[in-house]
Parts: sequence; structure tokens; C-alpha cells
Amino acid sequence: MWERLRGLRSWSLRLFRRVPSGVVERGANVSRMLWRRPARLLVLLFASVIVLGTGLLALPVSHQVPDVTLVEALFTATTSLCVAGLSVVDIGAHWSTFGEVVILSLIQIGGIGIMTMASVLGIVVIRRFGMRLQLSVHSEQRTLNVGDARGIVLRIVATSLTCEAVLAAILVPRMWLAHGMTPGAALYSGVFHSVSAFNNAGLSIYSDSLTRFSGDPLILLPVALATILGGLGFPVLLELRRHLRTPRRWSLHSKMTVWTSLLLFGGGMVAVTVLEWGNPATLGPMPWPQKLLDGAFHGIMPRSGGFNVVDVGAMESHTLFVIIMLMFVGGGSAGTAGGIKTSTFAVIWFVVWAEVRGHPHVHAFGRRLSYGTIRQALSLTFLSMTVVAFATIYLTATTAHTLQEILFEVVSASAVVGLSTGITPDLPPHAQVLLTILMFAGRIGPITFASALALRERTRRYDLPEGRPVIG
Repeated sequence: MWERLRGLRSWSLRLFRRVPSGVVERGANVSRMLWRRPARLLVLLFASVIVLGTGLLALPVSHQVPDVTLVEALFTATTSLCVAGLSVVDIGAHWSTFGEVVILSLIQIGGIGIMTMASVLGIVVIRRFGMRLQLSVHSEQRTLNVGDARGIVLRIVATSLTCEAVLAAILVPRMWLAHGMTPGAALYSGVFHSVSAFNNAGLSIYSDSLTRFSGDPLILLPVALATILGGLGFPVLLELRRHLRTPRRWSLHSKMTVWTSLLLFGGGMVAVTVLEWGNPATLGPMPWPQKLLDGAFHGIMPRSGGFNVVDVGAMESHTLFVIIMLMFVGGGSAGTAGGIKTSTFAVIWFVVWAEVRGHPHVHAFGRRLSYGTIRQALSLTFLSMTVVAFATIYLTATTAHTLQEILFEVVSASAVVGLSTGITPDLPPHAQVLLTILMFAGRIGPITFASALALRERTRRYDLPEGRPVIG
């Protein structure tokens, strides 16, 4: 009997060594690969959730219309998870309550997921460098602890849910008491738009977005504030909570993000209000307090908010171009906004300012910007401009819409903003698929591209002779 037991034990040990070892080794290799290339993990996660969301939206229980095409389900799942805001169908009329809950869940997952993954990728990038650089980054960016990934995730979730709950607590009573909604409808609408606003999704259950709330400061101002907070980025929000009254203690990233955002918010609000003041199709017929409120609201939304209270397609051409530029810049890093990010825009501005003044180095807020940071900012901006240009050329050649309309939709998709001139539902399926790809690339592209550049940075042991071509 004991000999049989010993034989069984030796057989089981041999089995454990032979069979599971390969599985364990392959699992370890996959884990190491994902750790070395964390951007791949982000792409796989988002793509998997989009496939799952597309399948759920394609179910009969998810829609109220007789049939839903694959492109409609894929587009809606992508715009929800990527918090892009564009839509090819009327969400309130097309999708059932179950479908709208799926959309709301995708928005929440996308908003929290992008802030989490961006913050964790930042930690991974820091860990790949030496201890001296790690300590330098930790002393400069005190909001992200290099060894506290789990704590960062929990704080992101808590921050998101808290902001959404506060906004819902403001919207629900207002919608119930001032806009004639039943308590249940007000609760549902308030929660949906709170999640959509903080995550910069711009999706609404109403066909006219927030037009029915035009001129209501107790609706528009809280929504605008939530959009701003979500677009600043988690590292900035955490630092503002700690040192709101002492700006001198802010990190370089927070200073760049906050001051650039304030400049763009102020410029956008003034520009849209002034340019649309006399437009009879938008702000023209309104009394002046409503003009100021709606104009300011539309000056904030291009920074990735996506809601509208007037018909964007009826705006003047010069106003649309201003909005295009604001959408291209977007919001803060590690936040729910899109675009090339305010920090990237600030770096490029400081590079130009240093070149104009003839300075050999680029300085910003008492710090010298590294050569690697400048290269990453220029590379990301050039790549984004190239993608927008080629997509605009293709859609202009294959559709009947004007150049400005196409450019507006392309920038809105790639910068995951959600504002539209109204042509997206009328585009052919191949054009809608292209916008879907742009939304996916615009959501994860800047993060993966920037992290890939940082992780691939290496020291070159030799250099070539200097050359100076003629510029300008």
C-alpha cells in the first residue's frame, strides 16, 4: 500500500513538472511581455470591451427599432467606451432602457479605465528608468506614488463616483421641479447626464442634446464644471485638492495644465459668444443673459465635453473653425478628455517662445524642459495632424459634404469630443467605420504613443556630425 502511495506521489510530481510547467512558463512570458509593452494591454482591454459592448447592443432587448446594423452597434459601443460623444442614431429613440444602461456602463468603464491606465502607464514608464530619475519625478510629481498603483486606482474610482454623485444631486431636483419631469425620469436623466458629463462623453438621451435646458444656469453651469474637472486629469485633481490655495507648490505638469486650460477656456468662451452674438440661427434671438450663458457653455464644450444647447451646424464658419482648434488641443493628460492635451500644447508654445527670444534652452515655470519631452510633444502633434489630414482627404473625396463639415467631424472623432454639425448619421457605412477607428485611435493613441516613446528611449553611444538645413 505504501509503495503504491509513493508511486502515486512520484507520478503526480512528474505530472506537475511536465504539464503545468509549460503553461506556467507561457503565462509568465505573456505577463512579462505585457509589462514590457503595457500599451498593448491597454489596446487589448479596450478592444475586448468594445466587442463585448457591440454584442450586447446588438441583442433584441437593447433596441426599440426593428433592427440594428452591426455598424450602428459597433459605432455606439466605441463612442461610449472611448467617451467620444458622436452618434449615428438617436440614443433615446433607438435604444431601449437596457441598451441605455449598457451605454452608460461603457461610459463609466471608459472614463475610469482611461484615467487608471494612463496613471498606471505613467508609473510603469517611471519604473523603467533609474533610481535617480524616479526620485526626481517623485519629488516633482508628488501626486503619483511610484509604488502605490492599487491606491491610485481606488482614488480614481472614489473621485469619479463622488463628482458624479454631487452633480446628480444638483441635476435631479432641478429637472424634477423646473422642467416638468417625473421624479423617476428626473433621477434617470440626472444620473445619465452626470456620468456622461464628468467622463466628457457628451452623449445624451435627448435628440437635441441639452438644448431644452438652454438658459438654465442650474443645469448648464454644473455640467460645464463637471466637464472641466473630468478633463483636467486625475493627477491635477489630486494635487489641486492638496494645494489649491498654494499654486507655488504645484508641479510643472499641474501648472501647465491649469493655466493653459484657463487660457483656452476663457478664449473659447469669449470667441464663441462674440462670433455668434448676432447669428439668428443660434444666439441672435436670445436675451443677453442667455446669450452669455449659452455662449460660455459652448466655449467650454469643445475641450471634449460634447454637449450642445444650440444647433452647432447652424454656427458661422469662423466659429466652427475656432471650435475645431479647441477640439484639437483637448484637455489634460490622464483625464477623460481627448486631443493632443493641454500639456503638449503648452510645451510647443514654450518651444516657439524660446525660439523667438533666441534662448538655447526651453524654460517653463522655473524649470528647463528636457529634450525628450520636446520631441515627444512635437511627434505627437505631427502624428495627430497627419491622421486628421488623411482622414479628411479620404472623406472629402468619398462623400458629398463640404470640407469644413468633414474636418469638423474628423477632429471631433479623433479628439473624442462629440460635437457634430449633424452629418455623422448621414455618412455612408465606410465613413462611419472610419470615424469609429478614429475614435478608438484618438482615445488610446496619445497615451500609447507617448508611453511607447518614453519606454523606447535609450542612450546612443555615438553621434553624427552636426548639419543645419535652411529653415523658413
